[in-house]
Amino acid sequence: MGIRLYREYRLKFYLNARHYIIINGQKGEVHPHTWEFTLNIRYGRSSFVEFTTFEKGISDYMGRFQNRIMNEIQPFDAILPTLENMTDYFANEFHRIIGGMGGILVQVEASETPTRSYILTIPEEEAALTGGTSGAKEDVLSDVIDEVLNSIV
Repeated sequence: MGIRLYREYRLKFYLNARHYIIINGQKGEVHPHTWEFTLNIRYGRSSFVEFTTFEKGISDYMGRFQNRIMNEIQPFDAILPTLENMTDYFANEFHRIIGGMGGILVQVEASETPTRSYILTIPEEEAALTGGTSGAKEDVLSDVIDEVLNSIV
């Protein structure tokens, strides 16, 4: 059987919003950020998807947070909107959105400055089980076809 190939897309999204954090019971100043979210999305090698498909889905979702104070929006009215907490929450939402389009979210990297990043990697078995299905089905079919062709040659 040949090697298993995937198409992987890397897309970046920007969230312009403000937040405050609470340290030792003290509310800090409300301050702005431009958070960068980089998503690595896997798709079956025999599939084709336009970048705009994923971009629209994620951008539409992120729109409700743009130019707002994060602490005033669910779930961040109950969860402190730190880089880590926001990324943990958004990763689940991104995973759901991308899975609905047949893709598999494999990694999310979030940055609040060019020198600070927080990275979540979704284990391959978890991503495959809960991610998109159309690309996975096409890969299985592609693997079977490859195996048949290899046995003929």
